Amino acid sequence: MRRKQLKNLPVTFFLFCLLLWPELYCQTGRRDKYIKVFFPNGEAVTAELAVSPAEREKGLMFRQELKTEQGMLFVFEEEDQYTFWMKNTVIPLDIIWLNSHRQIVHIEENVPPCPAEPCPSYGPDKKALFVLELKAGRAKELGLKLYDRLEFILPGWVKK
Repeated sequence: MRRKQLKNLPVTFFLFCLLLWPELYCQTGRRDKYIKVFFPNGEAVTAELAVSPAEREKGLMFRQELKTEQGMLFVFEEEDQYTFWMKNTVIPLDIIWLNSHRQIVHIEENVPPCPAEPCPSYGPDKKALFVLELKAGRAKELGLKLYDRLEFILPGWVKK
């Protein structure tokens, strides 16, 4: 009887992982941190998520490169007028603010790195819930304009 129980242990463990792993995965803070963001012209980028205050504060600081097909999507708890600066960011960026309907409410193109303080702040005069950072020049390449709607699905662990 004991030998049979041990034989079933791998199966039991597999079922445990299959059924409970997603919950444990999210509780330990390990999660899929990338999503696809789709633009009106059908192109897409893979965006790293910045959801926690620490992730949003760090953003793309100290990154040496951002490829054309990459970006970072900042997700906030509520719509507000969020400003960004380029302290410790070494690559120029396009910064795109989106409202809760995922429509573009403001675009800052070719925002330069800030080599020394004081660094200027950039932001919209409208409220936003999301901010997307892309490699400088991408907004123009993609033909983005105010009130274009971007499409993306946030993972279940992001409360939006």
